[in-house]
Amino acid sequence: MKRIHYIFLLSFIGLASCKKVIDLYPESNLNTETYYSNLDEVKAGLTGAYNSLQKLIYYEWQLTELRSDNTKQGNPGSTSSNNRDLSDLDMFTPSTSHGAIYQYWLTSYNSIRNANLILQKLGVKYDPAAGSLSFQSISIPITDADRKQLAGEAMFIRAYNYFNLVRLFGGVFLNYEPLTPEQAKTMNRVSAAEIYKLIEADLKTAAVNMNTLKFNQIAGADLGRANGWAAKGLLAKVYLTQNKKSEAITLLNDVKNNSGYALLTGANAYANVFSTTNEMNSEIIFAIRFKAGGLGLGNLLPNVFAPLSSGSAVIAGDGDGLNYPTNDLDTVSMGDPRRATNIGVFGTGSAAKLYVKKFIPPQPSVNDDTENDWLVLRYADILLMLAEAQGFSQPSIDLINGVRTRAGAMAYAAGALSTVAQFEQALSTERRIEFSFENQRWFDLVRFNTTLTTITAEQAMKDHFAREYYNHYRQYTAPALTLAQLQSNVTKEHLLLPIPQREIDTNTSLVIPQNPGY
Repeated sequence: MKRIHYIFLLSFIGLASCKKVIDLYPESNLNTETYYSNLDEVKAGLTGAYNSLQKLIYYEWQLTELRSDNTKQGNPGSTSSNNRDLSDLDMFTPSTSHGAIYQYWLTSYNSIRNANLILQKLGVKYDPAAGSLSFQSISIPITDADRKQLAGEAMFIRAYNYFNLVRLFGGVFLNYEPLTPEQAKTMNRVSAAEIYKLIEADLKTAAVNMNTLKFNQIAGADLGRANGWAAKGLLAKVYLTQNKKSEAITLLNDVKNNSGYALLTGANAYANVFSTTNEMNSEIIFAIRFKAGGLGLGNLLPNVFAPLSSGSAVIAGDGDGLNYPTNDLDTVSMGDPRRATNIGVFGTGSAAKLYVKKFIPPQPSVNDDTENDWLVLRYADILLMLAEAQGFSQPSIDLINGVRTRAGAMAYAAGALSTVAQFEQALSTERRIEFSFENQRWFDLVRFNTTLTTITAEQAMKDHFAREYYNHYRQYTAPALTLAQLQSNVTKEHLLLPIPQREIDTNTSLVIPQNPGY
């Protein structure tokens, strides 16, 4: 069983009778004005910041994996509003008032606010002009080592949120300290470059202030918390996304050579990465942790992904069938040992359906309450990012082969990848299979637009629609689209999502620009 910290946020504050005429710090505001007064309270607040990431994952797959060539909405003939919302994302036609987009946006900024509160109490100040962070004097009785470790974790959480936001929406609102609603209305969107400046500052500062113990030296109680290696790994991906390959290579080699994280070995190495009995193993650098047991902290996505009307045959409580593997991903995965972990088949004959198997626990579980952690950064990602950053070369092919062979797949023979195009296709396919359904594929495709020379997100998605049109997309009737119409939805502008219209409409102080194409 995992060890995970829980926070129950001052549920009974305000129950005492009010006898004072003037109350400088009302009891209902203790969590922001006076609560963070010692180490334990800062740790509790940080746990709340970690827990805020759980809700993000419920929406993230809809904005990433579903928009990629890995998965599709499970019931194209449905006219229900929930399924139609998924279809709109799947077909690149979301409205500016799309519910999941707004909920993801709102949840991300709530999580950022949690991190900002902790950083403010720990005296962390961001200078947007310099793009740097500094530690100011504070009155909380806390050691310098604890202060820097906890601040680094909050920086990591803030950077993680902003990294996803900037990749999904482009330039967004830059909130680096707690704001009142009135203050927030005076802040407009900034450029993506300004967002990346904060992300880099957070992760660089976190990397040098958090612990960098080797994996086998990390205390059990700290497994799952961000550390210096997680900050370096995520920063490397930030650099790679911006095509800063040399900076990424330096960090990736550091994690590869010095962190103590490593690929698993053995007959079932790949499956064991995701096993609920092998959590936070040597391949997992950072994960969003979940805890089953009726605590409200269980993972509900296995039920969301299990096939519709499967009863208890696949998972307790039936499945929702909202996120099905594409036939193309299944074809690409044929012959690869990882397919058995990633993709399941429910039913027989013409009624057989593929489903996302990767996160469904083998043991009985309660409906919407499984133990599965959500893996954000893995050691295999470090190796494959290094191959991507280095480009076509034998050392890069060796890195791909190392990931393949630990999963039981055949290594590429000498000379099998003899051109840049062959290498880049092998890298893309390797990442696609290795990280199937982990919300990586969409971000990979968009990043490939700048890091690779022969693969683009736009062409990959047009090819996807062509491959899946006759068995899936032509079944849509609201609206019914020809293949040409469907492919025309894939534009450079639509690689970004729309800014939630509610943000634009409710701000009476500023004119907030919408993303082009919406």
